[in-house]
Amino acid sequence: MKEIRGVLPPIATPFDADGNVSAEHLSTNLARLVETGLHGFVVLGSNGEYSLLSKEEKLRVLEISRAAIPSDRLMLAGTGADSTRETIDLTKRAAEIGADAGLIVTPHYFRPQMNGAALTHHYLSIADASPIPILIYNVPVYTNVEIDAATVIELARHENIVGMKDSSANFSKMGEVIRFAPPHFAVMVGTGGAMFPALCIGAKGVVPALGNIAPRECVAIYDLFHAGKLDEARTLQLKMVRPNAAVTAKWGVPGLKAAMEELGYYGGLPRSPLQPLPESEREKLRAILREADLM
Repeated sequence: MKEIRGVLPPIATPFDADGNVSAEHLSTNLARLVETGLHGFVVLGSNGEYSLLSKEEKLRVLEISRAAIPSDRLMLAGTGADSTRETIDLTKRAAEIGADAGLIVTPHYFRPQMNGAALTHHYLSIADASPIPILIYNVPVYTNVEIDAATVIELARHENIVGMKDSSANFSKMGEVIRFAPPHFAVMVGTGGAMFPALCIGAKGVVPALGNIAPRECVAIYDLFHAGKLDEARTLQLKMVRPNAAVTAKWGVPGLKAAMEELGYYGGLPRSPLQPLPESEREKLRAILREADLM
């Protein structure tokens, strides 16, 4: 099993003029990103608009991505669904395609019933059935489900549950998991704006939307931290705070795709009901990118 660590951006899913997944643009974007030194990629994460794709489209995106991602780079596949059965099936299909691990979002449609017992049963069932390791994906801003530290620590004892992407930026919970989970359990912070402080408390890496538009900067923060150049890492982290917010909390996927286009990648339109970023907001986005020396 490859070690889960480093900078692994959740890539965008590009669509062509007819609204179909564009194999050409996905491959081209990945080829350019691979050259920046990223440690791997998350395919079908929230920024990949996984919730708006059919199962057939998801498998196609995984196939295209695996072909474009070198074998020495990690490919984590977002294979979570509200149904345990569906998640297991998609995770097995992702394994056949060549995913190194499955990233399993917390089930959330029946939110009041998604307590510790339900989540524990869900993840243990998937871990027992999956031919590849799995990671928990905690993203309460979208799911309204927050998996608690005690449940994560219990799940981390399973040999096939190897980490967690935590997009809550709850450092108290993150620290508790890092302290009490097995040493191999990889806690990955889910936002580029919190990369430096997360590394400081023991996170193994980051899954940043920011990595799609500032990949070299994200890798530099990671490398500077591990080289002990903490002041330089901190300075660069602070420089990335506004661009990170622009493509996450502020404008989300439409902002990310617009930023990609400004920087020479293919962004294209988000899938409806998401709407493209209006031109008035794009000018604000350009100013943020210029101020951070990304343009």
